[in-house]
Amino acid sequence: MENNLLAMEEEIVKILKTVYDPEIPVNIYDLGLIYGVEVREDNHVVITMTLTAPGCPAADFIMEDVRMKVESVSGVKDVEVELVFEPTWHPDLMSEEAKLELGFL
Repeated sequence: MENNLLAMEEEIVKILKTVYDPEIPVNIYDLGLIYGVEVREDNHVVITMTLTAPGCPAADFIMEDVRMKVESVSGVKDVEVELVFEPTWHPDLMSEEAKLELGFL
């Protein structure tokens, strides 16, 4: 069972890397917007995420894209997307690739 949950979590991370903020050419995972991926025993998935700014005009679009894409992962029963603003997002949360892509390195 544990291996199945880990495999599902890996697939979810892969699919999260296909979600983009329409204003930024880097996926939300590498931007550091995903704070947590929890796959529960009943295949209920909780994604904890933030945005680069609380007033992000694309918030609804991004959250719906996350929910729909994660739901498409084999075995996922349902998805809950929790939007949080603590801790506050900052550029240090980005992957090295994202920092390079956006000129932070």
